[in-house]
Amino acid sequence: MIVSLLAGGSVLIEDVPGVGKTTLAKALARSIDAKFRRIQFTPDLLPADILGSSIYNPISGDFKFSPGPIFCNILLADEINRASPRTQSALLEAMNENQVTIEGQCYPLTKPFMVIATENPIEFHGTYPLPEAQLDRFLVRLAIGYPSVEVEIDILKSHAHNEPLDRIKPVLQLEQVRQIQKEVTDVHVDDSILEYIVEIVHTTRNDNRLRLGISTRGTLMMSRVARARAYFQERDFVIPDDVLWLVPHVLPHRIILTSKALHSGTTARQIVMDIVGRIKVPV
Repeated sequence: MIVSLLAGGSVLIEDVPGVGKTTLAKALARSIDAKFRRIQFTPDLLPADILGSSIYNPISGDFKFSPGPIFCNILLADEINRASPRTQSALLEAMNENQVTIEGQCYPLTKPFMVIATENPIEFHGTYPLPEAQLDRFLVRLAIGYPSVEVEIDILKSHAHNEPLDRIKPVLQLEQVRQIQKEVTDVHVDDSILEYIVEIVHTTRNDNRLRLGISTRGTLMMSRVARARAYFQERDFVIPDDVLWLVPHVLPHRIILTSKALHSGTTARQIVMDIVGRIKVPV
């Protein structure tokens, strides 16, 4: 998640309820002293509840824009797949262009801006699948999973006397985060690494198990997040291991399987890892 922040991207966390997705998002926001907002997505949520709307002032006779919760640094879209696709799509422009257009007026969002969306597995009651266009805008898709016995005991102990989030202090300020994001763009990516990424992407577009391969946006995002991972590892250049480490988190949610592949029980991650395993890694 930190690598995604450095790359300026958004994160989708898919897991069962109650494993700490919301707490993780709040902890990240506190660690960089970010303006944090949370939206609980429900079936009756409207786009205006996210973006804001113009409110009529009967005294002046004018309409005044009232900003919605999207005007922040870190937006937690909690259980995003419980809202309708129309409401989910309200985030598209913000995630891609760091701005929103409301009633014909464009409003820029403060940088850094990051959406951390949580979703329940699609087989859970009352969920809607995320549109392909929105999935493609998430830089990474993660799963937390259940904690181990030892970790869960530590969690119980940490909650015994007070709220653990109250102990988190900022380690970076927003201006420092913005500076780091600029420095990430200067990380060098050799042509052989770029060719490796492109070969992976093009192979997904020609795989008969897939109805939809990885888009050019996915190619750009892989390059961007690889730079961020290299920076996080205190390097000024990308190595193949950066790409290999990121592949399971950056690519599987961008492809769509054929009906035959779905019925066979194959997963998107298995197909992506199979493709990567057949492509020569640059030396």
